[in-house]
Amino acid sequence: MPEILIINTGGTFNKVYNPLTGTLDIQHTSLKKISQKWLCHLEIIDIIDKDSLDFTDQDRKILLTTIQQAKQKHIIIIHGTDTIDISAHYIAGYKINKSIIFTGAMVPYSIDPVEATANLASAYGYSMAQKENAVYIAMHGLIDSYTKVKKDRQKGLFI
Repeated sequence: MPEILIINTGGTFNKVYNPLTGTLDIQHTSLKKISQKWLCHLEIIDIIDKDSLDFTDQDRKILLTTIQQAKQKHIIIIHGTDTIDISAHYIAGYKINKSIIFTGAMVPYSIDPVEATANLASAYGYSMAQKENAVYIAMHGLIDSYTKVKKDRQKGLFI
């Protein structure tokens, strides 16, 4: 069984309602809740803590460095859906010899855990079976090359 690292960068997946401000703030509690229910150990590291609309190239460099320094060859990245394709394209440009799967959620885990959990489970299962080193996106039951899975903003899902 391959060792899998989950890099958590923020995004809607991790948002939690803040009753003091009325906003959705990023808190890294969702993955911990999920991992407590799974039978396997998930190694999770939290970095960046941003909505993906606020991601910069400096953030992508931090993500790249984290991936390059990881001992694991299978990596899942929790990322905001608005710029998931930009970050995936950025990382793919460095031809890293690892299997990297980006995933996220359009509805926060704290509001409805189904989508976030399903996307993570899909990414995890695909990573366990994956032999090719490449960059993928796993969203809404689709898992394919980052060049093929896109967010359809009119339909509100990935195609």
